[in-house]
Amino acid sequence: MGINIEDGFHAETSLTGLKVGLLLDIPGQMSRGNWTVALYIDETANDAATEALTTILSGQAKGTPGVLRMLVGRVLGVKKVPIEFAVNGNTRSFSIPKLIEGAIEPIPGSTPDAPVTVTNTRYWMGPEVIISKALKGRVRDWGRVWDFAGRSAEYMRINWSGPGRS
Repeated sequence: MGINIEDGFHAETSLTGLKVGLLLDIPGQMSRGNWTVALYIDETANDAATEALTTILSGQAKGTPGVLRMLVGRVLGVKKVPIEFAVNGNTRSFSIPKLIEGAIEPIPGSTPDAPVTVTNTRYWMGPEVIISKALKGRVRDWGRVWDFAGRSAEYMRINWSGPGRS
C-alpha cells in the first residue's frame, strides 16, 4: 500500500508532502486481524515525522487510525527509503527502488470515462473506494516475493483524524 500525504499532522509534527509504504501480510479475512506489517517511510522525513508515522501505522495512535491497533499483530520493522509516487492520467504508480514496484488504474464503469466506484461506505479507511486493476505489483522484501500484476486493487482518499482534529 502506498500513501501520498497531501496534508497531515501528528500533534504538532507536519507530515505534509511525505510518502509512506506498507507491506501488509494479511492471513485470511481482513477484519480478523493478526496482520504482519512492514513500514517504509520517506527518506526525507525528519526524526519527529518518522516517529509519528511509525506510531500511526503500527496501530499505536488514537483516533481513526487507532483501528490498526486491533488489526496489526506484528511489525517487521521500519525502513527509511526513497519513495516515488506518481499520477499519470488514470494510472497511479508507487515505487521503492529494488523493493516494491506497483501501478494501478481504475476499471471503467458503464460510463466509459468514469471508474467503478463504491460510495457511501462505512469502510474505516475512507467512504469512497475506486475499484482498480494492478498493472504492476512486485514486492521483494522481508522474505516475501510477491507479484500482484493483473489482480484487483483499489484506491481512495483517506481522511483520518485523531483526538482534537476533525
